[in-house]
Amino acid sequence: MEKVKFIEHYPLDLQSQVQSLVDNKKLTEYLLKNHPDTHNITTDKALYEYVNELKTKYLKRAVLNKVAFDGKVSQVHNALGIHGIRKRVQGNKIKSKKEIKISNLFKKVPEEFLKMIVVHELAHFKEKVHDKAFYKLCAHMYPEYEQAEFHLRLYLLHLEVFGELY
Repeated sequence: MEKVKFIEHYPLDLQSQVQSLVDNKKLTEYLLKNHPDTHNITTDKALYEYVNELKTKYLKRAVLNKVAFDGKVSQVHNALGIHGIRKRVQGNKIKSKKEIKISNLFKKVPEEFLKMIVVHELAHFKEKVHDKAFYKLCAHMYPEYEQAEFHLRLYLLHLEVFGELY
């Protein structure tokens, strides 16, 4: 069986189920049944408040200076979100600012998808690599993380095959 884009690391039986949804043009129906509504977080300010609320609840000591939607994230970085530390020299001191940028794609998606990518980027503040500890932290911050990630992958597949859904 040919690998299905975005879910190639999932079991083959699951890939074939997804391929069947695509072939029978049922992927749209499946996604809308599970995620009928989108969120209303469309500004950088609202996104910062949303992210900061999660950060405060789960990563109390973490510093977060900036959060923004960014249209260049997916094209330039081949990612859906990025986290980083921007360093500047001010006199004889080095100032660092922690920031998260989220792809503009997440302005018009269900909240579960936005929460998943935000939790993912926040987890990188504590765990740098995608290992067991990283995904355990993601699941702690968002117990439905794994399911939301899978459905987000299905949505990305939908975008590529059928176009926009929301």
